Amino acid sequence: MAGEFALIDKYFARATPAAILGPGDDCALLQPSPGMQLAVTTDMLVAGTHFLANTDPRRLGWKALAVNISDLAAMGATPRWALLAGSLPAADEPWIAAFSEGFFACAAEYGVDIVGGDTTRGPLSLCVTALGECAPGQALRRDGARAGDLVWVSGRPGLAGLGLAQLQGRIELPAPWPRLCIEALEKPRPRVALGLALLGIASAAIDVSDGLLADLGHIGERSGLAASVQLVQLPHLPKGETYDADLRRLALECQLAGGDDYELCFTTAPAQANAVSAIAARLDLPLWCIGSMRDGHAGEVTVLDPDGNPIEFSRRGYDHFG
Repeated sequence: MAGEFALIDKYFARATPAAILGPGDDCALLQPSPGMQLAVTTDMLVAGTHFLANTDPRRLGWKALAVNISDLAAMGATPRWALLAGSLPAADEPWIAAFSEGFFACAAEYGVDIVGGDTTRGPLSLCVTALGECAPGQALRRDGARAGDLVWVSGRPGLAGLGLAQLQGRIELPAPWPRLCIEALEKPRPRVALGLALLGIASAAIDVSDGLLADLGHIGERSGLAASVQLVQLPHLPKGETYDADLRRLALECQLAGGDDYELCFTTAPAQANAVSAIAARLDLPLWCIGSMRDGHAGEVTVLDPDGNPIEFSRRGYDHFG
């Protein structure tokens, strides 16, 4: 059985052309591009909490890095470097090889160098730290929304939640939705190009990791505003005669509070609507105007039915300690 350092050398030691010094020393040495600021984020994935124990290790490798790149995308930052730390119950080489393959596939897709990390024996958990660059004063933040701004979301939030429900046997989706929803759950696509395109256009942004209502609420909290979401303006999700009322409610709950989508939710002044439409066309990515920011209790998000009446939801999003 290979030891810790042999496993690291075999599966995680790769060339790092964007680093002055990569893995193998006590620290990596990094040099941001001239005049740029660093954006730094970290996320943990714990077996049984963030992913199912039987998740394909290739997809888990991809997702472990992708969820961190998504945070950089939400700030309008260009991904550059990442570090991986993890605890593994055993030195299972086939599992590690597959995980490494997915992890480095994501790194290659988004131009990220893996510059260090750590391993130990223990319950399966993974922690990635990702670093990116942005120009001073240009980062997309959560505190820039203004009353009257439009609220937008990319892609189709809710697919990941439906994918989890399908895997757990709580729902039976019609084809081709099972494949699409499970892929959204296990192999999210960070919206880096969108984040960069929104620089100078969006007033605030966040990635949808805990649930659309919860994350839009975070923009409201930091901006000192409330928000309204129009039910009829939400993206289409699978529905039809095969869905009973309970399943339709589950689909809506996944869309509004499911989380794990890693789409971008952002705000713009109404005058930027045409610019957002142009970005959607250029990136071939649906961007939906779903509501607006307003004066009110900071962080409050109200969902309105087609008649303008508020709809109550018991769940707003994911909270590890809620």
